[in-house]
Amino acid sequence: MKLGKVEFCHFLQILALFLCLSGMNQAEITRSRSKPYFQSGRTRTKRSWVWNQFFVLEEYMGTDPLYVGKLHSDVDKGDGSIKYILSGEGASSIFIIDENTGDIHATKRLDREEQAYYTLRAQALDRLTNKPVEPESEFVIKIQDINDNEPKFLDGPYTAGVPEMSPVGTSVVQVTATDADDPTYGNSARVVYSILQGQPYFSVEPKTGVIKTALPNMDREAKDQYLLVIQAKDMVGQNGGLSGTTSVTVTLTDVNDNPPRFPRRSYQYNVPESLPVASVVARIKAADADVGPNAEMEYKIVDGDGLGVFKVSVDKDTQEGIITIQKELDFEAKTSYTLRIEAANMHVDPRFLSLGPFSDMTTVKIIVEDVDEPPVFTSHLYSMVVSEAAKVGTIIGTVAAHDPDASNSPVRYSIDRNTDLERYFNIDANSGVITTAKSLDRETNAVHNITVLAMESQNPAQIGRGYVAITILDINDNAPEFAMEYETTVCENAQPGQVIQKISAIDKDDPPNGHQFYFSLTAEAANNHNFTLQDNKDNTATVLTKRNGFRRQEQSVFYLPIFIVDSGSPSLSSTNTLTIRVCDCDADGIAQTCNAEAYILPAGLSTGALIAILACVLTLLVLVLLIVTMRRRKKEPLIFDEERDIRENIVRYDDEGGGEEDTEAFDMAALRNLNIMRDTKTRRDVTPEIQFLSRPTFKSIPDNVIFREFIWERLKEADVDPCAPPYDSLQTYAFEGNGSVAESLSSLDSISSNSDQNYDYLSDWGPRFKRLADMYGTGPECLYS
Repeated sequence: MKLGKVEFCHFLQILALFLCLSGMNQAEITRSRSKPYFQSGRTRTKRSWVWNQFFVLEEYMGTDPLYVGKLHSDVDKGDGSIKYILSGEGASSIFIIDENTGDIHATKRLDREEQAYYTLRAQALDRLTNKPVEPESEFVIKIQDINDNEPKFLDGPYTAGVPEMSPVGTSVVQVTATDADDPTYGNSARVVYSILQGQPYFSVEPKTGVIKTALPNMDREAKDQYLLVIQAKDMVGQNGGLSGTTSVTVTLTDVNDNPPRFPRRSYQYNVPESLPVASVVARIKAADADVGPNAEMEYKIVDGDGLGVFKVSVDKDTQEGIITIQKELDFEAKTSYTLRIEAANMHVDPRFLSLGPFSDMTTVKIIVEDVDEPPVFTSHLYSMVVSEAAKVGTIIGTVAAHDPDASNSPVRYSIDRNTDLERYFNIDANSGVITTAKSLDRETNAVHNITVLAMESQNPAQIGRGYVAITILDINDNAPEFAMEYETTVCENAQPGQVIQKISAIDKDDPPNGHQFYFSLTAEAANNHNFTLQDNKDNTATVLTKRNGFRRQEQSVFYLPIFIVDSGSPSLSSTNTLTIRVCDCDADGIAQTCNAEAYILPAGLSTGALIAILACVLTLLVLVLLIVTMRRRKKEPLIFDEERDIRENIVRYDDEGGGEEDTEAFDMAALRNLNIMRDTKTRRDVTPEIQFLSRPTFKSIPDNVIFREFIWERLKEADVDPCAPPYDSLQTYAFEGNGSVAESLSSLDSISSNSDQNYDYLSDWGPRFKRLADMYGTGPECLYS
């Protein structure tokens, strides 16, 4: 019979009442066994102030306060003389006590999961004296659990993996549910597990929550993922218990239980013979339903006639077998190849060897296609030699090329003129014979590297290239000459037989046995009295003096012709002139000066002294020029040229004026005397572009008008003057007028003189003189009589 919520609550209330009554009976038994309580001034009495803990059912939903228990003392006669007081956890806020009867009630709904028990203290007092009649005693109110919390999977949802093909009973994962109810009381926290979804593949242990496989030979390739729903129910799974669920995603991990298999037993590919080495011919792949390392495989050529021509490797990303070329293909030599290729797993699981060999084989046939190839030379590089003395048209050598195709078309030859810009050579178009077209010079170019083109007659687009290196042989066609431009000097105090120069020679030719030069003086210089030549027999010669006493005044330069002969066949010779200068030398024989003009200068005046004198003269000239330039700048006027645009300059004004006594910056005459003609003056620092018309002369005008007009006119002039300085300026006006009809305006003077002068005209002077008119006027508003 199922209980409704109302019946269930009534059942819980009855159960709580039964437990409370049992507790009270136990309290009476305990009181009968308690020790006596001693009070001062009284006789010893039996102690009756002890009880066990109270029990309160949690989650009470009633409207009235829940009765917890009763406190009672034997001293209480029921006449109201005893007062009960409650203190401790929850006193007055959760638990209240009737101070007359000692009945304890709970005023709030209690939750054992928040707080399982409360510790309180009780005391019985004499109402009149407020003194304890019993010692203060401590007791516990324990919250009794009900099944109000369902099991919860705090770590869910779960994910787990198990290898495919695992045997039945293989553990997958353990799930755990927790129940917040009291595990020490009843079955509210006793949980059992069951599987709601995932059968018949998996099962769960009811008590431990361990999920295991329930079917053998689960194949990942058929289904690789399962979703399980696990339920945890309290009350040991009985009716009325609360439950919670979680999901578990189980993935089957891969094992190597599938051998590789080629989709086809044979493959055929067509490959042009012109395909370069290392090019990919084909890609083949053996199918393997496994993944990851279990699908890794290796390929190898196990048989066939293309073992040395092709090779196969594996693509690590796609696990494909890549067939590439190792040698050049030639359709004319071989038109097809057959390969036997094996694919095998690299990681084999011994448990599944019974499923068959984990390897497979296929046949790959490669057909070589004919390609129209360019002519091929018999040699990649031809080496030829020719003498530089060869005449035009001399045959140097022959090149040969042929068409490698089966048609064997005739070949025509030509020279790539980009490699023979000077057109030194020609080639016969049909025979390939190379001849000279110009005279050759080894000294200009010792080796000529030319490219010969061979074209098919039927298809000129097919061009083969051959390379020819032509070495030019040397002949003795260059005479010897000085190895360098010698600068030879002889001291004036040279002695006979003194070495003044050692010379050598060079020859542009390159004889096989090296150079051998012979030196001598020419016939006309052989008998000179100044110098002689000595051949050192090592391709050098030495020039020596034959006398002493060389003087620059007599002859400053000597020219010595030297005859040089080489050892070529036939030998060549040349005459080279050695220039010898007579110089003044120091004691060590080092030349100081070799110019004959130095003797014209006064004795004792050296070149260094002359340079110092010139430097002083230049310095004086520079100083004079600087002084003249500075004087010219001082004489320049301050006023700028009319043609000069002053807007292009920045003018600085640092003069603040010299005060009232400064008569240089401002002309004070106009402020002192009004009877002079005031002409328009221009600024002294800039030239104004607009000239103002001269203002008329002030003559016989009343002084008050003169003063006012003067001030206003100066203000307007300062406001509209385009030549005014570009800064705020202070306008100073020192004009007080020619005279005043009122003479002195001092109030002190007016009162003391008892003057009857009429000052009503002050009212006509404007608002600036209104105050004076009010003070000295005779109107009814006058302040003084």
